[in-house]
Amino acid sequence: MINENKAGVTFAKGFKATGIKAGIKKSGNADLAIITSDTEAAVAGTFTQNKVAAAPVYVSKDVVKTKTAKAIVANSGCANACTGQQGMDDAHKTAQIAAAELNINKDDVIVASTGVIGVTLPMDKIETGIKAAVPTLNNDGSDAAANAIITTDTYTKSLTTSITLDGKEVRIGAIAKGAGMIQPNMATMLCFITTDANIEQVRLQTALSEIIEKTFNMISVDGDMSTNDMVIVLANGQAGNNKIIENDENYQIFYQALSELCCQMAQKVAADGEGATKFLTININNARNFRDAKLAGMSIANSPLVKTAFFGQDPNWGRILCAVGYSGVDMNPENTEVKIGGITIYSNGLGAAFDKNALQDIMSEHDIAIDINLNMGSTNATVWSCDLSYEYVKINGEYHT
Repeated sequence: MINENKAGVTFAKGFKATGIKAGIKKSGNADLAIITSDTEAAVAGTFTQNKVAAAPVYVSKDVVKTKTAKAIVANSGCANACTGQQGMDDAHKTAQIAAAELNINKDDVIVASTGVIGVTLPMDKIETGIKAAVPTLNNDGSDAAANAIITTDTYTKSLTTSITLDGKEVRIGAIAKGAGMIQPNMATMLCFITTDANIEQVRLQTALSEIIEKTFNMISVDGDMSTNDMVIVLANGQAGNNKIIENDENYQIFYQALSELCCQMAQKVAADGEGATKFLTININNARNFRDAKLAGMSIANSPLVKTAFFGQDPNWGRILCAVGYSGVDMNPENTEVKIGGITIYSNGLGAAFDKNALQDIMSEHDIAIDINLNMGSTNATVWSCDLSYEYVKINGEYHT
């Protein structure tokens, strides 16, 4: 079972965290987080596919290649993206400062940033902040860390779950940020996951890479792909289960738990879209293949006309069908069926008769399901998104460099 739990990244054995105000954000809110493992941990990561990637993405990719890590340092308020060699130097220096304070190897430090693009890190504040933060690391510091990584989020995102392997309790916890500039691959977000599972790094990376494709890479708020996205998993083995090295029953149990946690966290990110008033679950059924199902779902999720219709509580099936039609997937409008909240509104090439009052009640709800039956195959996929409101324009119109 997945739980909304502020224990987050300190839920698993052997992890500490903290979050402080380093003065990076103009708002004066918390803006520097540190997460550590008491022992060496296997590390896995997935990163933005934007070719304009931020400096910390490159630095952290190199850390993942070493297969182990012991710490994560993340700041908000400054993305350290499009900052040239200075940005790379600052990302490396951030890891170096943290490593010195934690008495670990620099190559064991993941670095992450989020915030305004094109601005260099205030390294004096970063250094002072890290030195101030390290002594405050504790077993209950996850919520402070979660607060320190958010930007336009309206709430912190923290989940935990546990499973049993070889008679041992294995815990998994996560924190994430993300509300705008959300479009895979990956979504604009930082997600840090910790677990005390004993698992081989290659197996951990395989699991994460596969899971991402049907969770975090299935959400969209506004169709914009960020420069800084990453999902990092640290597994320190302190649960004491037999090491997972093969695709056996233990691996499948762990895989399922991690997948469920990522799925729910992805939904929380989509639901917290900037200015969102609706959380949209878009189910594409009976597509020829997964690619078609995802393309159709994303086309609906990214359509400004569809998104604004839901903000206005207008069940405009024409906009939905149109988005599927231009998505590039194999479809025949005569065979396609569209439902909102389980009510059929389009079928057999025509708008369907329906109870307008019942549908209006559904459109007034926060959580709304859109079901598209393509009747072209047997593959299904789900995309999660939100509406597009006046507030989204206000937030991003006022978000200046």
